[in-house]
Amino acid sequence: MEEQNLFQRSRALSQVEMRKAQHSGACYAEHAHDEFSFGLIDQGRARYLNHRNYYDVGQGTLVTINPGDTHACNPEAGVWSYRMLFVNTHWVAELQAEVGGSKLFDYQPFEAAFCAQSPLIEQSFNRLYDYLQHQDEGGLAETALISFLAPLFANTQHQEPTLSQGIVRAHTLLLDRLGENIPLEELANEAGLNRYTLLRQFKQAYGQAPHVYQIDQRIRRAKRLLREGESLADTAATLGFADQSHFQHHFKRRVAITPRQYQQAC
Repeated sequence: MEEQNLFQRSRALSQVEMRKAQHSGACYAEHAHDEFSFGLIDQGRARYLNHRNYYDVGQGTLVTINPGDTHACNPEAGVWSYRMLFVNTHWVAELQAEVGGSKLFDYQPFEAAFCAQSPLIEQSFNRLYDYLQHQDEGGLAETALISFLAPLFANTQHQEPTLSQGIVRAHTLLLDRLGENIPLEELANEAGLNRYTLLRQFKQAYGQAPHVYQIDQRIRRAKRLLREGESLADTAATLGFADQSHFQHHFKRRVAITPRQYQQAC
C-alpha cells in the first residue's frame, strides 16, 4: 500500500500537533522535540532509542518522550504505521500542577522512557485523537486530553540533572551562536576541557555530540520560525544553513516532511 505521512495542528486544540504515518519505511536521525510527545504504534514493530537505552516496541505500544530527550524510533523491518501527539510543554506543566495540587516552576519529566501496552490506554488515545481532528469538538477534546495525560503523570518526580559548569558554558555558547559553525576546539576551551572529554561529557549530559545537538536545535528553532510565518529562505539563512537544500536535508531527517509541508500544515 502507498506510504502516507500527515502532519497537522489540531483543529480542536491549538496546543497539540498531530502526525499520522501509514505504511511508512522512513527512518529518523536522532533528534529531540520542544514538546511532550506521545506515540501509539498501529502496525509493525520498531526499535526505539531514548538517550542510550533501546526498547523493542510493537503494535498497541504507547511511547512517551520528554521535551529535549534525544531519541529515534525506526522500523525493524519493512514498514510500520503510527500516530503521534505533540503537546505544548507549558500547557502540560499547568496540568501537572493541577494534578499534583501545587504550583510548579517547570514541567516534571518522566523519570525514564515510558512504554506501555494497555487496551485502556489505547482506547483513551484513540478517542483523544479522534476528537482532536474536529474543530467543533474543543470541549470534548480538552476533556479527553486531560483524561489521557493525568494518569500518565500521576507518579512523575522531577530530578534536576547535575551538570559541570564547563559543559553548561559550552552548551550556552552553542545556543547563543546557533547559526554559526563553532570549532570544536573553541567549545573545548570554553568548557575548560580537552576535545575528547568535551565530546564524552556533552553527550552524557545532552544525549548528542555538540555539533549534532546544534543542528537539532536549529531544526527546533526553525519549526518555531516557520509557524510564525518566516520564509524558508530567511529561516535557512538565519540558522546558518548553507542553502535551502541543506536546510531541507536536515529538517526532513528529523521531521519526516519538508519545511514547506510543515509550514503549510501549521
